Amino acid sequence: MRRAMGKPDYEWIAAGEEWSEPWGGSAGQWFGSILPRIQGALSAKTILEIGSGFGRWSHYLREHCTQLYLVDPDTRCMQACQERFATDSKVRFYRNEGDSLAGIADNSVDFIFSFDSLVHVQRQTIETYLSQFAAKLTPSGLGFIHHSNLGEYASSLARRVRTLRGKGMASDHQRDPEMTAGLFRQLAEQYGLQCVCQELVNWRGRRLIDCFSMIAPGESKRKAATRPLRNHDFMLEAQLIRRITQHYPKASAAS
Repeated sequence: MRRAMGKPDYEWIAAGEEWSEPWGGSAGQWFGSILPRIQGALSAKTILEIGSGFGRWSHYLREHCTQLYLVDPDTRCMQACQERFATDSKVRFYRNEGDSLAGIADNSVDFIFSFDSLVHVQRQTIETYLSQFAAKLTPSGLGFIHHSNLGEYASSLARRVRTLRGKGMASDHQRDPEMTAGLFRQLAEQYGLQCVCQELVNWRGRRLIDCFSMIAPGESKRKAATRPLRNHDFMLEAQLIRRITQHYPKASAAS
């Protein structure tokens, strides 16, 4: 999701649905791509979503918990979610400032989720959130964080900057050029967390510029991963999901 940290003037022309187009829509992306990766953390009593945007994933997360906290620094996003989920008493809204999670009680969150949001932010923002996660999570809690791995290609990125200076870096999709899977894992451990697993994926290209990190409290009995899974077929997965979702009728067609 591109919000204040990515495109401050973004108009939210389709409430975020435009970013799920390669999967045939958010439903296909959720059920075909995201849910299989986080099903081990669900259902969860309390879920915290960071970078909720206009509620594209909140819509599905709320079906897997008894309490859902939506956190976003963008006023427009909070207003959109308040309108969208006005009748759902389990959803709570928290517009944070300075990346603070002070409004969320310690030792109260069973699952932290962030997808297509923190992948755009700088290292300092990632570090600020990680420094708070251990306190917010319950002892058996988990977190699923989508973040940048563009830093793995730092040398080639420097050459591209020199070549494309002034022409933009669209092919890097606003990923942070410093963050890597290894740096994320190092920061997580620094703040009392462990990476249960990591998956490096390509995003609308060949390079593995994104990473999905599943984290847990450092004292968790879960076995920590020794190395990331390198998945070069993530966008092929999206193409297959799109083909399938477009082949079958949508639920609304039967109503």
